[in-house]
Parts: sequence; structure tokens; C-alpha cells
Amino acid sequence: MALLNQLLNQGSVYSNLDGGNATIPNLQGSKLHNEYSLNGKPRLKNKPAPSILDLNGQTPTDNYRNTAPEGRTF
Repeated sequence: MALLNQLLNQGSVYSNLDGGNATIPNLQGSKLHNEYSLNGKPRLKNKPAPSILDLNGQTPTDNYRNTAPEGRTF
């Protein structure tokens, strides 16, 4: 807790939060964050194509959980 106390009392040149909690933006009404980045719906003018890395909700067969070293569990 020494680091937290130092941040709370002296602050930090690397953060404007100084040990405090950040606010989480509410993106519920955002069309861009709702669907666009995965599937391009709704189509937004002057925006790039969505990611080609999207797996449509499927888990890759070679994910770390399936290939983790022996003794590692999740």
C-alpha cells in the first residue's frame, strides 16, 4: 500500500488520476461501439472497414487455454 499512499499524497507525473479511479464512459448509445467495429453495421460514412480478425463469436482452436503448458489451469 506504500505506492498507493505515495500516489494519494504526492501524486504522479505519469498519471492525472494520482491513485484515484477513472470514470468509465457510457457507450450504450454509440453506434460506432455498438456494432460497427465488428460487422460494419450500421455503415458509417467516412469510416474504415471493420476488422477482418473478427471470429463471429467463435473461440479459436489454438487459443492459450488449449495450448497452455502442463500444470496451468484456467
